[in-house]
Amino acid sequence: QVQLVESGGGLVQPGGSLRLSCAASGSIFSINGMGWYRQAPGKQRELVAHIISSGSTNYADSVKDRFTISGDNALNTVYLQMNSLKPEDTAVYSCNAQVVNTARALFEVWGQGTLVTVSS
Repeated sequence: QVQLVESGGGLVQPGGSLRLSCAASGSIFSINGMGWYRQAPGKQRELVAHIISSGSTNYADSVKDRFTISGDNALNTVYLQMNSLKPEDTAVYSCNAQVVNTARALFEVWGQGTLVTVSS
């Protein structure tokens, strides 16, 4: 069994910064990639940023040059540094991982989500 635990959400003023963390644990052989998604009230979930085991990253256009995804070499812990936050960044942020477990099965895991609120 593999679990993802997010932390770092909270209330921040516009223009402020937050750093989210996502830690993976359990029967992990390798992690192929991890991503941060967000879902605002009344909107569909969207991909915010993604990183693969090679270190290659990609971002939603709305967060480019403001958010940075990073992780340790094995992607057991991944971070999302969010700068210059805007009210429209308010959402529940969830991390997602593509995991190969110790039985060499590939599957997808989701964290429970952490709320980010950008408001004055």
